[in-house]
Amino acid sequence: MDRHDTPDGRRAQFAALLTDHQGLLRKIAWGFSTCAPDRADLMQDMATQLWAMFPRWDRVRPFSTWAYRVALNVALGARRRQRDTDTIAIDDALTESLAGTGAGPEQHLGLQELGRAVATLDPLNRALLMLYLDDLPYRDIGEILGLTESNVGVRLNRLKQRLRAQLETP
Repeated sequence: MDRHDTPDGRRAQFAALLTDHQGLLRKIAWGFSTCAPDRADLMQDMATQLWAMFPRWDRVRPFSTWAYRVALNVALGARRRQRDTDTIAIDDALTESLAGTGAGPEQHLGLQELGRAVATLDPLNRALLMLYLDDLPYRDIGEILGLTESNVGVRLNRLKQRLRAQLETP
């Protein structure tokens, strides 16, 4: 019997995979949560759902692709339940991420504008942009979001044009 077939083996394998991919959960939580406590709750919800779904993971496929899909579904579900909050606290996130980078006021203002534009995106486009910025191939993005590879390309081109237009408009 394979050690991953025992309950302790599955727990150990899951814990190792979750540790290796915690950045993925953190990134999704930052994209879909308004404050630190909400991000922590969302990360916990994603980890819980990943554990619940772990027996269904097809080990032939990369864990990261499967985890992205499960975690994004959790984040999208949480977002739907919080319809009354339609903007993300981007300024706080940017301030935190810029601390110590030496970014000047002009760069900070540009990032704030970009953050506000991203905050206006619907959850699918926000997820699409996050996956694209993570340098995932179109095929993987499509698999995670349930889109065809060509549809990912079309949607990304439209999204980039839309963001450019928003940022160029005073």
